[in-house]
Amino acid sequence: MTDNTGPDDSPPESATTTDAPDDTTADDAPAQDDSAAAAGAAGEEKKRSALKEGAILVAIAVVLYYVMLTFIARPYLIPSESMEPTLHGCAGCVGDRIMVDKVTYRFGEPRPGDVIVFKGPPNWNVSYKSIRSDNTAIRYVENAFSVVGFVPPDENDLVKRVIAVGGQTVQCRADTGLTVDDKPLTEPYLNAQTMNADPLVYPCLGNEFGPVKVPEGRLWVMGDNRTHSADSRAHCTSTPEDAQKGILCTGDPIAGTVPVSNVIGKARFIAWPPSRWGGVSSVNPQQG
Repeated sequence: MTDNTGPDDSPPESATTTDAPDDTTADDAPAQDDSAAAAGAAGEEKKRSALKEGAILVAIAVVLYYVMLTFIARPYLIPSESMEPTLHGCAGCVGDRIMVDKVTYRFGEPRPGDVIVFKGPPNWNVSYKSIRSDNTAIRYVENAFSVVGFVPPDENDLVKRVIAVGGQTVQCRADTGLTVDDKPLTEPYLNAQTMNADPLVYPCLGNEFGPVKVPEGRLWVMGDNRTHSADSRAHCTSTPEDAQKGILCTGDPIAGTVPVSNVIGKARFIAWPPSRWGGVSSVNPQQG
């Protein structure tokens, strides 16, 4: 009997069981790389943006600080004891740091009793020594920082109290004490212990002086620590006759007075140290 069954013509098993390539995985790889690159670029852009914003904010802060120092207020360090006990300071130590109001005198002039900061007139600067370094590079840096108030200006800035203004006559005699327009002054800011001298016993707290008629547009200024203050009395001139008598300031009134235009501002309050926080008194001595 003949077997008529033909050969198995069905396709090989391998043909029916071969898997197709995993196109999904292949396609996802570049998509993930693109996402990571985009995220990295976004992060870098965000960092650059943050740095840019930070730089802008710093620049604005510096400009605002400069504007404040130039037109509104400025800190000053008291370098000497000439205004004790109102303001503390001494040579070689850290004294009071005061805030000086630069706005008030744009609308008016200094008045008796005001504590002012001013640029010393030329004849007051004879003994002034620069506070800048002798090193050119360091001096350049100091001048740059001075512009924004981080370093004191290289100028003879002084702080004193206004005693008399333009048109008034100031003098001191042992029998009358300190007077303005022949009226005795009341000065509660003086301290006998600080000065090592009692104003009731030594009314002039030094040499007799005057009379001096203060020129218009100028000021007669004195320190509260009268026995330790190189003020108007120390820079004035005297006639030879009065100089022999020990009476000061009877010559040219210009030398011992300060131009109003030299006034930088009015001392308002003590900003440092914290233990000294408080306002700076502006008691008018002419009002008793």
